[in-house]
Amino acid sequence: MSLSFALHGEAGPNLARLADGLKKALEERGYQYAPDDPAPRLVLNLTSTQDPRPYRRRAQATFVLSLLEVKEIPAEPVQAMYPYLVRTLSNLLLAYVPGKEAHFFTLDLGHYAEPEGPQFFERLVERIHPMASATLVVKNRFEPDLEPELWEGDELTRELAEAGRILDSWNLLPAPFPIDKILPPEDFRHVQRLYGIGGLSYGNLSVRKDAQRFWMSASGVDKGNLRVIGRDILLVKDYDPKENCIVLSVPPNITPRRVSVDAIEHWMIYREHPEVGAIIHVHAWMDGVPSTEAHYPCGTYELAKSVADLIRKAPDPARAVVGLKNHGLTITGRSLRDILERIEGKLIRQVPMS
Repeated sequence: MSLSFALHGEAGPNLARLADGLKKALEERGYQYAPDDPAPRLVLNLTSTQDPRPYRRRAQATFVLSLLEVKEIPAEPVQAMYPYLVRTLSNLLLAYVPGKEAHFFTLDLGHYAEPEGPQFFERLVERIHPMASATLVVKNRFEPDLEPELWEGDELTRELAEAGRILDSWNLLPAPFPIDKILPPEDFRHVQRLYGIGGLSYGNLSVRKDAQRFWMSASGVDKGNLRVIGRDILLVKDYDPKENCIVLSVPPNITPRRVSVDAIEHWMIYREHPEVGAIIHVHAWMDGVPSTEAHYPCGTYELAKSVADLIRKAPDPARAVVGLKNHGLTITGRSLRDILERIEGKLIRQVPMS
């Protein structure tokens, strides 16, 4: 597979050496350097702590990796480096300590490192490739055809709201970084338009409505306060592969929010396993769970397929627990209550990074 990439920005000698090493390793991996491509698949954005300039992508499919030179990694690395990830409008931030190591930071709070040494640039590209080559499924098509009797929700949406309140009380759906406060309004709208990032919370939950449809929490909403149908909770009815978009039924009298970016993953699981009645995704961990091998970004077809493959291999797909590498857990159940009862008191809040 040949994927185009480009360089953007200027840097000192250390960052230039890093960019040059990545360029060669990417070309060996099959990427094509295309500096004049208006919409490359991957952009290496060379930036700095003094002036963290963004690369303003023209296409949703462009994956931006920002390269940043630092003298050392702070004691609270995610807290210190995450604002640079957001301000540069990046999918991934690589903070480079010359002569020592490179640290990756992801939008979903992932943080892991690669030490300098043999095959350094090749190892970095092995980290980058699954994310840069993945296909985002974040486009939504809203169809105002929701049945009037569902405009105020039903018993299932009330169960969904209650499960959200329970998870919120466990402090598993945090609001660690107020993205709307870090970014100026224009850049925040740009991020929202590209990825539907609301900045309020992570994680999501859904419950099956019928054979084809399921209710799901919206992107970036407070999961402890799910109330309005079409804004906080949406009815997913299909995935359109031609448009690569999630299709939703909404009331005609509301401006809808995007559904959670993991809707494609839930759609795959519900369609394959009629016995699955609910799904919860949290940024937490459990010992001994099977895990995806690559770290794919949220909302990508590849992540959804990897999770669906592991669900299929579970002894009981309707009651499976699957790890998402460097990210969190997806848990299926016959109902939301079934999931909550099985995981209560067993979750490890710190997701292991590798």
